[in-house]
Amino acid sequence: MKEDFLHYLWKYKKFDTLNLKTVQNESITIIKTGDYLELAGPDFFNALIVIGDQKWAGNIEIHLKSSDWYLHNHEKDPAYENVILHIVWENDTPIFRQNNTEIPVLVLKDYTSKEVIENYNALLFPKTWISCEKQLKNIDDFILKNWQERLFFERLERKSKFVFELLEETNQDWEAVLFCLLARNFGLNTNGSSFLEMSKSISFSVIRKESFEVENLEALFFGNLALLDGEKEDEYFKDLKFRYFFLLHKYQLEKPFINPVQFFKHRPDNFPTIRLSQLANLYHKYQNLFYKIIALKSAKNVYELLSILVSPYWQNHYQFDKESPKKAKTLSKSFLDLIIINTIIPIQFAYSTIMGDAILEDLIDFMNEVVPEKNAVIDKFESFGIKAKNAFETQTLLELKNEYCNNKACLKCAIGMELLKN
Repeated sequence: MKEDFLHYLWKYKKFDTLNLKTVQNESITIIKTGDYLELAGPDFFNALIVIGDQKWAGNIEIHLKSSDWYLHNHEKDPAYENVILHIVWENDTPIFRQNNTEIPVLVLKDYTSKEVIENYNALLFPKTWISCEKQLKNIDDFILKNWQERLFFERLERKSKFVFELLEETNQDWEAVLFCLLARNFGLNTNGSSFLEMSKSISFSVIRKESFEVENLEALFFGNLALLDGEKEDEYFKDLKFRYFFLLHKYQLEKPFINPVQFFKHRPDNFPTIRLSQLANLYHKYQNLFYKIIALKSAKNVYELLSILVSPYWQNHYQFDKESPKKAKTLSKSFLDLIIINTIIPIQFAYSTIMGDAILEDLIDFMNEVVPEKNAVIDKFESFGIKAKNAFETQTLLELKNEYCNNKACLKCAIGMELLKN
């Protein structure tokens, strides 16, 4: 049994409300259950009830056991002095206010049907991948679609927190924020954190000044990630290394310590050398990339804007000193789809939040154009009858699994609530 189940029972009156009595044997009539705000203090604010012949207005506190009142030190907190009813599953001790008056107690277990409890246990405690996997395909489309919009909004809100943190770190420089986000996502899961640290280690004012020579950008990126350490015969390596130390001296920079990048288990086109060259060429091509990114409205626009190549050297190399057959090595459509999902959409949402613009519907339309992601979570949902048609739907399913299913938050989930109701 969890406390949020008791919140659910009280909020939606999922118990026998006609014959309620306190443990002191006084009748209870519910006029208003109160507002469930999930803030500090009592669980429900501004409730209105009648106990015996007396009407009470105030707050409601809910615990599994009445002794939890003292366990949580509520007796010392003035915020709990105006609690008019203490709702519990088990009453194991009387509770008193600071003026020694006893707080009325309602034992909810005595008024909750066996069927409601069984439904709750079946939903939250099955030995399955997610609690509702067998019932998912029966959920009404209207409920699912509305819940997906909410999940998408929550996912963007969560992702935007990182954007706002970067905004603080960069002194409100949106171009610098975009650079950090792009660097992290160009590094993919394996090298993302190292690429991010690299982007933070270089003032974006330096990137702006040196963007006219792509070799200088490559030198900074490669050098700060220790890819220019040691000695090699390759002339391009020697040139980048010379440029790197010249730039360190020019801008009075110090070489940072960053975790080494990984080549292992990557396809050659995802090698960090290739991704760094593509990133350097992107900033060589566009000096005001942020405002171009903010203006994008479709996946097609992204594919056109971010159509870039690696530097000539990397067209026939994947690593220094190792020549390979010539290949243009453009940013693939599948890679750009990840950039849309993990960089463009989050930064557009964050920027619109700061500017006070409502663009959620536009972002949903944008994501509807992007093909669905492929991973084990999405495959599992498909096996239960939920087939994602685009990236908007895959993103909402990932949010559902990670933030609700994994945390057994069924009572905060529209799907879980619908199943419990039925």
